[in-house]
Amino acid sequence: MRRLALSLAAACALLTHPATAQESGLTRLQTGDDSRGWNAVGRLNLGKRGFCTGALIAPDLVLTAAHCLFDKTSGARIDPSTIEFLAGWRNGRAEAYRTVRRAVAHPEYVYSGEEKLARVAFDVALIELDQPIRLPGVQPFETDRYPREGDEVGVVSYAQDREDAPSLQEVCHVMGKQPGVLVLTCNIDFGSSGSPIFTLRDGVARVVSVVSAKAEVEGKKVALGTSLERPLADLRAALDRDDVPSHGVRVLSGGGAGTADGGAKFLRPGGSAP
Repeated sequence: MRRLALSLAAACALLTHPATAQESGLTRLQTGDDSRGWNAVGRLNLGKRGFCTGALIAPDLVLTAAHCLFDKTSGARIDPSTIEFLAGWRNGRAEAYRTVRRAVAHPEYVYSGEEKLARVAFDVALIELDQPIRLPGVQPFETDRYPREGDEVGVVSYAQDREDAPSLQEVCHVMGKQPGVLVLTCNIDFGSSGSPIFTLRDGVARVVSVVSAKAEVEGKKVALGTSLERPLADLRAALDRDDVPSHGVRVLSGGGAGTADGGAKFLRPGGSAP
């Protein structure tokens, strides 16, 4: 588990509204009945290097975290042809299996060995599948506006020691936020990177963020999520311009401003080996 320095003042500034309501536990989605409505969440196998979590937001588009497109040891971009999306993966089988045609990380995300809190705001990626998934039991999720501080959210994720079936946490909370970053009480671990964060409105679950990392601030475990509003539009525009070649990963130049080193611990949950 990597521990990376962040500005303690910047991290603590996010915790302006600690949640007072109780969070729900994790429910393992092991059966068809358990998984109904959640099969568009799947495991992203990253070659032989590990896995992340992703979610369909269109029949051929998977939303995940940008850092999932990089080898965590070498920092090299992972060949998209070695990535596989397993929609609704549980107990050794998936509702659908797809390989990857193209993948794009946000233009302002830069992968490096030293992570900064500001990069969380751009830690989002779109993966275009080789063929769309059009099955009645695998319906892509809609996306929605940024949640407010104190809002209830939920998360569906794979993770270390629970990589064979997804787990649902129906209720966790938005503790605080700064531009592009949510601080959440959600229960995540290695492999949860890219997991969809949901709000439930009018009985419909909509994706409002993706898991970027987990962190500790003064001993309190929190999850960090990336805003989707502008980043998702940027990613769609890149794909529409055909900026990304087939079987290629394109990361456009740019990067967010970092914060000064400090005492908060920043723990990246991505790329856990099964």
